[in-house]
Amino acid sequence: MSTPTDTAPKPTRIAPIVTPDAKSFWAAADEERFVGQKCGDCGRFTFPPRPMCPHCHSLKREEVELSGYGTVHSWTVPRHPHPFGFREAPVVAVIQLDEGIRMVSNVVGVAPEDMKMDMAVEVGFEPTMNNHKVPVFKPRAQ
Repeated sequence: MSTPTDTAPKPTRIAPIVTPDAKSFWAAADEERFVGQKCGDCGRFTFPPRPMCPHCHSLKREEVELSGYGTVHSWTVPRHPHPFGFREAPVVAVIQLDEGIRMVSNVVGVAPEDMKMDMAVEVGFEPTMNNHKVPVFKPRAQ
């Protein structure tokens, strides 16, 4: 008797490098939750996660759920050399999150020639090697 095999291709995207300060961010991403860090004193959001608020230097950090919505601030498509871990050249974008912070991620589900400044996007998650997930963004339905 034969057993069915999973024919889905294995992810080629490299797993994230997890630092002590960003451990909870990546653990949440593995659960498909999009979290950020907010200062417990001044209330400002920061990214990437860090031990001290860059604005008021407080050590009080709070992990909060983020909306997952933002806009494309800028983007590029690296073509040479071919980006390791991607089947096709990815759209690498700076995303301005609704919470006021920016992060670098990929925009998926849109051709590079259809990218636009201030395109509304929302977070999604894609698998990586070693059973992790990373946040990516896709065009938001209007």
